[in-house]
Amino acid sequence: MDHQEILEKVDHTLLTQTATWAEIKQICDDAVKYRTASVCIPAAYVKRAKEYVGDKMAVCTVIGFPNGYSTTAAKVFETKDALENGADEIDMVVNIGYIKDGLYDLQLDEIRQVKAACGTHILKVIIETCLLTEEEKIKMCEVVTESGADFIKTSTGFSTAGATFEDVALFAAHVGPNVGIKAAGGIKTMDDAEKFVSLGASRLGTSRIIKIIKNEEAHGY
Repeated sequence: MDHQEILEKVDHTLLTQTATWAEIKQICDDAVKYRTASVCIPAAYVKRAKEYVGDKMAVCTVIGFPNGYSTTAAKVFETKDALENGADEIDMVVNIGYIKDGLYDLQLDEIRQVKAACGTHILKVIIETCLLTEEEKIKMCEVVTESGADFIKTSTGFSTAGATFEDVALFAAHVGPNVGIKAAGGIKTMDDAEKFVSLGASRLGTSRIIKIIKNEEAHGY
């Protein structure tokens, strides 16, 4: 798999609390140059970023991030606000407490409400695999499939661990055919990226892949 095939699956991500406009602008420039799938940035920068990139790049943002325990109404509001500001894609964090309490109907309803707010825009559902049992992960594959969301996503990158090969393989075995898989958090090398794709991921949330490409270009290989 060549580098461009990988890059076209990357949501080039900057979600640190200290992110500045200069840094957001740089990842937008890099995303356009290297033709990634999107840039994934904090909601506060969506409007400015979309005005900056226009139709040259999809802008993704996160809601209920990173803990997922805001109310459903708040997540729906965040989603509508982000879309009004120009977001093209939404990555939402589920309510982990709902899952631990076995309240899968409530979680299903929440995802459906956020998807309704998204309309035709892509919705990716972050289930934070590092906090779940295998049984809970499998159940959430079923919930996300039933919800009508477009992707299931492993991780925020802000909890105890990121994506694992095992979790992506588990997703591939249990999600429906209309649900994509996004691996995010801890993707450090091109080999990692290729392995995640081979296991079924069609999106990769990472800040490192473009850094690797730029470093190779700087060193002539």
